[in-house]
Order: sequence, then C-alpha cells, then structure tokens
Amino acid sequence: MALKPKRSEPKAKGTSRANKPRNSAAKSKSPPKAGAKAKRGAEAKRATGKAASRLIDERIRSLGGWRAETLSEVRRIIHEADPDIVEEWKWMGTPVWSHAGNVCTGETYKQVVKLTFARGASLEDPRGLFNSSLEGNTRRAIDIREGEVLNAAAFKALIQVAVAENLRSGAPKSQGRGRTA
Repeated sequence: MALKPKRSEPKAKGTSRANKPRNSAAKSKSPPKAGAKAKRGAEAKRATGKAASRLIDERIRSLGGWRAETLSEVRRIIHEADPDIVEEWKWMGTPVWSHAGNVCTGETYKQVVKLTFARGASLEDPRGLFNSSLEGNTRRAIDIREGEVLNAAAFKALIQVAVAENLRSGAPKSQGRGRTA
C-alpha cells in the first residue's frame, strides 16, 4: 500500500503560481514571421506625419508580394479620397489613417489585408464592402484576400463618409462627470 507524503503545513492563501508574475527572461529564439511587426523603440509604438509615413513605407517594402501591392493601393486611394488625412503608426506597428479621429487601420496578416474602420458600424455601406467584424457595435472591417480587387470608387466613398462622421461627432466633450465650476 502506497502512502501519500504528508504536508507539514497547509498552503497559505494567495500563494498559488497563478498570482506570481511570469518570468520574462524566457524569450523565443525563433526568427520573426514574414510581415511580423518589428519593434523600433518608442518610434515603433507611435508616430505621426513623416515618421509614420516612413514606417508605413518600410512595412510595405518588407511585406513584398500581393500584400504590399494591396496595402500600397489602399493607401493611395485613402489619400485620394481625403488629401488632409494624417498617417499614424500606433499599437506597436499598425498603420492608421486619421482625420478628426481614427478613420481606419491597415493590418496585414498571412491570408488577408484587413482594413478596420473605427466607427464602421455607424457608417452607410451601400456597396457592401464590409465583410468582417460585422457582429460588433462599433467597428467594421474589410478583409482583402490574394487575388481580390477592392472597388476603388466605393472604398473612396467609404473613406469620405468615415471622415464626415468623425467631423460630425467631433463636438467638444464635457470634462469630468457632470460637475460644473
């Protein structure tokens, strides 16, 4: 008959391994995947204007192939739709186009180039470009797969509607929680 070892003291509350921070010293030694977002210090976290444009240029060059072509074409259409759009680099490597707030992001994955509209759920989409993230209350996205062609005129109109929505809803917000001075 086997005996279980006897514990000398009951385990103190709050000492489980789940409550302890993970050891961050064990980093992956595998090379980054194609199109992976490279870190470049603080610049990789957030940039605007020329710095962001340069980082987006680098991303497009590093992607190569159909994803680079698609992201480059999307970028061209966005600037054509709104010459005042601002390019940003946020969230450790995501191209973002803004005008009075975020208009859309341009994420790249192995199978798709995803264009996520921050206020997509509130936008009219008569041509049915939105084909992803349809269940949410705020965002909508367009997934473009290899070989698919984006309807440029409809996309340009969608960018313009998104900018108009940002400008319309950009009224100054109240400060605090209903208190007045």
